[in-house]
Amino acid sequence: MMRKARVFLFLLVLVVVVSGCARRAVYTPETPPPAAPLTEADAGQVDLLDDLDNASLLLAIDRSLAYYNGKGRDQVFTMAGRSVTAGHLKRTLEVFRDIVRSDADIDAKKRRIAGDFLLLGAAGQTGAGDVLFTGYYEPLLEGSPTRSEKYKYPLYRPPPDLIAEKGPAGETRIGRRQNGRLVPYYTRREIDIDGALAGRGLELVWVSDPVELQSLHTQGSGKIRLEDGTLVTVGYAQNNGRPFRSVTINLLEQNKIEKSDSSYRGFKAWLKSKSEKEIFEILSHNERYIFFRFLKQDPVGSLGQPVTPGRTIATDPACFPPGALAFIRLKKPVLDDDYNVAARVDFSRFVLNQDKGSAIKGPGRVDLFCGFGPAAQATAGSLKEKGELYFLLLREDTGGE
Repeated sequence: MMRKARVFLFLLVLVVVVSGCARRAVYTPETPPPAAPLTEADAGQVDLLDDLDNASLLLAIDRSLAYYNGKGRDQVFTMAGRSVTAGHLKRTLEVFRDIVRSDADIDAKKRRIAGDFLLLGAAGQTGAGDVLFTGYYEPLLEGSPTRSEKYKYPLYRPPPDLIAEKGPAGETRIGRRQNGRLVPYYTRREIDIDGALAGRGLELVWVSDPVELQSLHTQGSGKIRLEDGTLVTVGYAQNNGRPFRSVTINLLEQNKIEKSDSSYRGFKAWLKSKSEKEIFEILSHNERYIFFRFLKQDPVGSLGQPVTPGRTIATDPACFPPGALAFIRLKKPVLDDDYNVAARVDFSRFVLNQDKGSAIKGPGRVDLFCGFGPAAQATAGSLKEKGELYFLLLREDTGGE
């Protein structure tokens, strides 16, 4: 009995020691069950209160209407089991715009919206309507049109050997020709570490910080202040066709960062503590690479229309119709004078589905465009909240097609 007790005590101590030596808890990603992207909700149970000005809402609506009048005019979408034409979504926006412009009071407007429109709730990550909201913004970088010791990290324009063509199933295939065959284009590692594009005159501009450059790749557009004070805007032009892979999830799964370091702001701070060689090695896990172009206007989203701060959302186009009118409810950060989060408060507003992102997949993810400047950066970097997403669709008997 004594020997058994000693063996049990030894095993108990061993378990405690091993547990104490574990550096971090192992990260386990969620694997939610599949669900229909949209289901009809009761508009009477949702307070359709908007926290922003009408001018920004009307501007965003006009930008979606420009899409439906242009390249989006012939599309047909599925919403909660319904086949919905672009014309119906256009009419939805036009009727909603008339309500917003009207002289009716807030309560009268909300009653009319609840009566004239179907409210379709997003399934969320688990099918229970739990949507994860994050934010993106337009970063500001310091740069130069020529390379120097300070400005040595390039933004590349699309290379001439980058080919995008339609595959046999109608999908877009991106790559380069090699011995007459289309092969995958260079990975992030081959471009950033091996220098696959160096010396080919493809540099659009040079910037001073590799971590901020990574932010630009993530956000898709931004501004660069040149040495003479000139401010230029750059935006997404093309990608290398390689799959997007989350760097933070990879680090979490390898137990290399704490979960608190996986937020946008936390990861940037953690990454900036590393050497240049370590930074590019870490980032090379994501093979996707972004090529840029100069823009003469505000950043544009996936519709080819400018995005509107606070009003544009990015979602998965496989789940939700591009350009459509939506309504969101969640918490937002309240910032102090130093752009730190002082509190989080409930808010709701109407938004337009005008963008997409490599990491925004499934019916449970939304990215909210927060704009440009330090407040936008702080808001986007600290926004990671569960909330609700609804799409509005004009009822058939009120003018829909």
